[in-house]
Amino acid sequence: MIHVRSAQYLDGYRIALEFNNDERGIVDLSDLIQRYPIAWPLRDQTLFAQFYLDEWPTLVWHCGFDVSPETLYERASGKTIAWLKQA
Repeated sequence: MIHVRSAQYLDGYRIALEFNNDERGIVDLSDLIQRYPIAWPLRDQTLFAQFYLDEWPTLVWHCGFDVSPETLYERASGKTIAWLKQA
C-alpha cells in the first residue's frame, strides 16, 4: 500500500511529497479546497500550510479535511495504483 513518507509545504496550495516507494512529486490541491465545504477554512493559506501526517500516513488538517494517500500519489505521479484499476 502506498503512503506518504514526507510532505513539505511549497506555496499557495502546493505540497511536495515523498512516498514509501521512493517516488516524489508535487500536488496542487486548490481545486479540492474550493470544492469541499469541510476544506473551506483552508482557503486561508496559513491554515492550509498547517497539515500533518496521520497514522495512515496521509495529509490531514485540523478542520477534519484529509486526502487519501492514493489520491495524492495519483496527483503527484500521474500514475494509477494497480489495485485501484481492478476495483
